[in-house]
Amino acid sequence: MTIAESILPEFDMEMAGTRKVIERIPDDKLDWKAHSKSNSIGWVATHLAEMVGWVEGTLTQDTWDLNPEGGEPYQAPVLNSRQEILDLFDANVTAARKRIASTSDEEFAKSWSLLSGGEPLITMPKIGVIRTWVLNHSIHHRGHLCVYLRLNDIPVPALYGPSADEQE
Repeated sequence: MTIAESILPEFDMEMAGTRKVIERIPDDKLDWKAHSKSNSIGWVATHLAEMVGWVEGTLTQDTWDLNPEGGEPYQAPVLNSRQEILDLFDANVTAARKRIASTSDEEFAKSWSLLSGGEPLITMPKIGVIRTWVLNHSIHHRGHLCVYLRLNDIPVPALYGPSADEQE
């Protein structure tokens, strides 16, 4: 079994669960924050939609510089509706799944670095980036959104089993 074959079932399951959570967000709650130090629901959902897009760059390049010398620093997209967030999420999931499926074990094993101004912040194998900074990171922020839904009396979808709102 290849790395791609082993990770795609998990990727598919986690992305389907993440989509279910994003689908629940009402447009009128995008600016809602649990605390003044917290990110808004819209920011977290947009972050989830964009981070799955990191798969493509990770598996096709060996570095990503957030603040390239002489260039523009990375800026996250600003999305203004649940539909815009879902559209970006769906496009990124489709592209990421295709890229994962077509990536060789040798490429997954190559080193990748996140840079800022040319200086490495993180260096790890590409498969580690996919597992840590895409899958685990998505699960982490999806958990935030589930709490935010609960705090706003919005039903939380079943993910790994029934939720208090869905007894699937």
